[in-house]
Formats: sequence, C-alpha cells, structure tokens
Amino acid sequence: MGQNLALKIAEKGFPISVYNRTTSKVDETVARAKQEGDLPLYGFHDPELFVNSIQKPRVIIMLVKAGPPVDQTIKTLSVYMEKGDCIIDGGNEWYKNTERREKAVADLDMYYLGMGVSGGEEGPRHGPSLMPGGSFEAYKYIEDIILKVIAQVPDSGPRVTYVGKGGSGNFVKMVHNGIEYGDMQLIAEAYDVLKSVGKLTNEELRQVFSEWNKGELLSFLIEITADIFGIKDDKGEGYLVDKVLDKTGMKGTGKWTVQQAAELSVAAPTIASSLDGRFLSGLKEERVEAAKVFKSSGVGDILADQGVEKKKLIGDGVNLIRAKSAEKGWDLELGGLARIWMGGCIIRAVFLDRIKKAYDRKPDLTNLLVDSEFAKEIIERQSAWRRVVCLAINSGISTPGMSASLAHFDTYRRERLPANLVQAQRDYFGAHTYERIDVPGSFHTEWFKIAKQSKI
Repeated sequence: MGQNLALKIAEKGFPISVYNRTTSKVDETVARAKQEGDLPLYGFHDPELFVNSIQKPRVIIMLVKAGPPVDQTIKTLSVYMEKGDCIIDGGNEWYKNTERREKAVADLDMYYLGMGVSGGEEGPRHGPSLMPGGSFEAYKYIEDIILKVIAQVPDSGPRVTYVGKGGSGNFVKMVHNGIEYGDMQLIAEAYDVLKSVGKLTNEELRQVFSEWNKGELLSFLIEITADIFGIKDDKGEGYLVDKVLDKTGMKGTGKWTVQQAAELSVAAPTIASSLDGRFLSGLKEERVEAAKVFKSSGVGDILADQGVEKKKLIGDGVNLIRAKSAEKGWDLELGGLARIWMGGCIIRAVFLDRIKKAYDRKPDLTNLLVDSEFAKEIIERQSAWRRVVCLAINSGISTPGMSASLAHFDTYRRERLPANLVQAQRDYFGAHTYERIDVPGSFHTEWFKIAKQSKI
C-alpha cells in the first residue's frame, strides 16, 4: 500500500523520497517508478539521508504495521527532523495511540496526523479514500497533495475530508473496517444460502452477483465477489473459491470496533456477528469433528429435504441486501463520511450517496431507520428479509449477520420491550432500583420478602 501511494503521489508530479528498513523494497519501488513513466521518486537506504532529502518543512507519511513498529519508526526518523516538520501515520492504528503520539511529537515542536487510508493494496495506486485526523496544521501541509491523489467521483467531489482532532481519523477508519467486516459477512451468508439451499453453481453465482452489481447494489465488494466466482483453479480441477480454506483472518480493527461499540453502549449487531463468525471459522478442526457427530444424528441431512425456486430466492436476496443497507447506519454522522467512502475504499458503493442525502436532509438524524425514505424501503422489503432468514434457519444454514440485523430492527421498532422484566430481576437480586412508566423517580421493592410471604 505504501509503495502504491508513493507512486501515485509521484505520478501527480510531486517529487517524493522513499525509505524502508528492507532495502529491497526501496529498490523495487524505484524500479517501478522508472517503468511506470520515469516518475520523480527517489529511494534511500539510510534514514538520515532520506530525511535530509525532503524539502522543509518536511512531511513524512508512514505506512507500517500498527503498534510498536510505528513508535520505532518515529524514533528513528525524528532524530533527523526539525521544528515545524510533520509526521503522518497512514496505518490502521488504534486511535488512542495516535493521540498519545500527537502529544509526544508536539513536545518536539512538530506536527502529527493520523490518516486512515482505504482502498486495499492496489487502491492507493489508482486513488484511495483518505480519512485524516489530528493536527489541522498538519492537514493543511498535505491538503494540496492529497486532493490530487485521492479518488474522485463525478458530481460529489474528492474522497477526503478533514475528519477532526485527535485520533478521529483512525477512529473513523476503524469503524470503516468494522462496516467492511459486516458487509463481507452478509455477502458470505447470501452466498451460503444461494449455494447450499438454492444449489447455484459458481457460474450461476457469478452471473447473479454480476447482475446485482449493475443496479442499486453496485459496489466494490459485490464486484469482486462476482470476479471470484469466475476464477478457475490453476492447480487442479474446478473453481479456486472452492479450494480456499474456510478460515477467515483478521488484523484487529473489527474487534476494536465491537469493543468501542460496547464501551459507548452503541448497538452494532452485524459487526459483532461478523466478528463471531471469524472466531468460529478459526475452529476448523473442532467444526470438522462436530460435523461428524451431528451428521450421524441426522442434523446434517436437513439440506437434502429443502426445495427452493432459484429465481424467487435470488430476488429475496436482492431485497435482503437492500434492506440491510438501509438499516446500516451504526449511529455515525454519515453525511460527510458517506461522501468520502463513495470511491476509492473497500466499502465504496453507490448506495452511500443515498445515505449522504439522508443526513443532508436532517443532519441530526438519530438513526437511518427513521428516515422517511429508508423506513419506507424497510417496510416494503422486510417480508423478503424474514423469508430468507427463516429459510436459512430451517435449512440448518447459519446466517448470524442477517439474523442479528433483523433482531436489531425488530427491537428498535418496538415501543415496549421485555426489558422491564430484566430490570425487575436486577432489582430483586441486587437492589439496582427501577423506574416506573406512571410515576417519576427511582424505586426499590423488597421482591424476595413479598414473594416469600405470598408462599406462606
């Protein structure tokens, strides 16, 4: 990613110096710059020579693994830097680390910026989506450059905005990645239902996802999913996707998002379910043994008894993903974020423009579910949503993202929940008190004593 971002900056006419502890990566980047148009990119194997090659006030963008490697890189480079210079961290860093480093760098009379970079490995070469946060002065240092290198989408402007102070840039990128987890989980569940229940072949799946990508569901993840279904295995018969081990990796941003959601008391069921899905996928050996146990009891044969009409199932899938997209707000201020996520990043989708418009209509919108346009779509499509979830459950197919999202919707739309019983239980065993619906104030009842007397 760092190499491609450097090449993109050079391609836009900005001379750029590059440095990496692994000298072969520096040489590779320089060679690519020459091959791709003799770009103004210069490589350095020595950190001091690298820093001194940069025009003052210096701006250095780091793209290294989060955590201690970032601190070590700052330590290595700052020795040769001067007052007024700027360091920008473009990695997936924990936002509190960014805030800590911003203060430490400020003590050296320098600026620090935490900048989320989205687009995958290849995205930065063609124009990424950027989420800078931290020192506004630092942002102004690079604004001219990033406005030229980031992704551009017609009629809606560049895919960048100054997010805010402190670690906000990294926080927004973290949530972006959490949404990415949820998107991928829902797509995987749709794939599982279509393949396992609908019995679609990989070619049929490719056609379905390609068709979805022509309409309202047009997005990067739907596009690459269609591509994946069409790639044959170069080491044997069949399709490559069927040979990929069903264990999903992760680097931490999804877990951070769920932890922050819990800390802030914000419901994020789809992201949490996607994280659980990745945890369970890692238990491959255990799942293999469990499958043997339950297959022998007949549970594994449920699928054989399920019949489904393919066209109807595919139509329900389209409605399901549309409905989920409408529900997916995650209590963020999505107006500006939707704009910068519409191009260049992994979760880019045309649907985000409608989210932006919803927040343009009402900036203080509490939840996308109560926006008139989205509420109307949810009402129209909820039946299909419920049918797909029921079909999956009856077929023994796990759809935790779809199911959790539906439960979240059903909970959010109800005026009264059974939480009154839970609060009564808390007061019974822990004297935590409760509020009443008819009288203001906090109350405590001696539930145990009353119950005991009633049993005499």
